[in-house]
Formats: sequence, C-alpha cells, structure tokens
Amino acid sequence: MSDHYYTRTPGIAHDRHLLETELRGYKLRFMTDAGVFSKTGIDFGSRVLVEALQLDKQAKVLDVGCGYGPMGITAAKLAEQGHVTMIDINERAVALATENLKLNGVLNATVLQSDIYEQVMDRTFDTIITNPPIRAGKEVVHRIFEEGAKLLVPGGAMWVVIQKKQGAPSAAAKLEAIFGNVEEVTKEKGYRIFRAQKEV
Repeated sequence: MSDHYYTRTPGIAHDRHLLETELRGYKLRFMTDAGVFSKTGIDFGSRVLVEALQLDKQAKVLDVGCGYGPMGITAAKLAEQGHVTMIDINERAVALATENLKLNGVLNATVLQSDIYEQVMDRTFDTIITNPPIRAGKEVVHRIFEEGAKLLVPGGAMWVVIQKKQGAPSAAAKLEAIFGNVEEVTKEKGYRIFRAQKEV
C-alpha cells in the first residue's frame, strides 16, 4: 500500500464501515474508511490510553492525529464542560471525525485538518493526547512532543501511547528531555502510556 494514513489526501478506494464499541463506559459509534488509521477497529494502544486518561471536566484538550476520532470523542465525553480540538493531516480522517462527532451527539469538540500543529499554533491547551504516527518517522514524532510542549499551559500534560518495540524507551527519553517530568502511567501488552507534565 503506497498510501499511509498520514497522507494528506489518500488515493485508496473508499470502503466505509460502521463500528460500534464501548470506551470508558460510553457506547460509541464510528464510521471508518480505507486510508485511515486502524479502520477495522479501535487500535489497542488508543484504547489503553483512553482507559488511563485523567481529565478535568472543564479541560481544553488537543487530540493530535485524531484519525476518525475515538480518543478525541471519548475525551469530549469525559471533559463534558470543556472543549476538545481534534487535528489530523488526513482529510479523509478529518471528514470521518466530523461525521462521528454528530453520530455520537458530541457538541464540545471541533475537527481541523492540520499538518501537526499548523492550525493551532495560536492556542493553548490543558491536555494533549496522541497516539503518534510511528510510521511517519522519529522526526515527526519528536516534533509532536517538542512543539506540543509549547502549546500546553503551565502544569498541563501530554499523554502519549507508544509500543515498546516501536521505540517507547527513546520516546520516554525524549519526553524527559523536554518536560523533565514523565510518568509511565500504565503498560499493557507491550504498550506504554506516558504522561509528561509541563512545569508550573
């Protein structure tokens, strides 16, 4: 497959499916399609991150690389008095995430097509969540960490899921170098959830 899910405009033929699942006790429905990340079911790493995630009800959240929206939509349910901004470079993912907000009755979230943070550089967030696009390369993943740190409010946190075999130790080291305060919140089946907190 020449297309990757981090392509701006996937060329692969459409193959739409409706997924029904439960995350954090919420029954959710997601329209998926070919050319987006984990189209056949919620990625296990995303599921582990969502189950571990701690959010204030008023949190301003940024979901980086939102795909069709499972993490961002769940975050919007948890931060019911806050707001979630969901960003992805993939225009098909952005269209699906927008559709899935409506499908799940979520009003406190918006979706933007954005190459990493280009559309949100003027904003700040309490929490950033990301299942980073490992196949896009370490440089892209490290940019997500470095530039994201600048968008967090003092005391804000970045939550990252990454597989041990896909570079969890080096990701943890990079987060430690940027934030100086990194906790491994949980690990399950080779997936690590890191919470990196910005200094107050």
